[in-house]
Amino acid sequence: MSEKTYRIGEAAELLNLKTHVLRFWETEFPQLSPTRTDKGQRLYTEGDMTLLRRIRQLLHEQGMTIEGARRVLEGSAVLDENMPGRLAAVPDPAFIQMIVREISGVRHLLGKVRD
Repeated sequence: MSEKTYRIGEAAELLNLKTHVLRFWETEFPQLSPTRTDKGQRLYTEGDMTLLRRIRQLLHEQGMTIEGARRVLEGSAVLDENMPGRLAAVPDPAFIQMIVREISGVRHLLGKVRD
């Protein structure tokens, strides 16, 4: 048995959105790429529907920008749970190491000043 699919009108109705919103989101979120029939009709899978619900939640409920929602979905940012709609950057390990080295250098210099 194949996975349940939804045409764009069905998907939009289930999500309480307009069809043009779904078409626009396809251009903004590369993860969203419904399959197409031979006639070009969009078919959304359950996975697509889950992604659409997440996008709707980020944009409409969290009040995020499209760019912010895109970053969350790509994993380059996470939501700051203390402030709805705000992002917290995912730390870059190389950047953290550089900061640690810089702080260690400053501490070393300050130790010399006190001596």
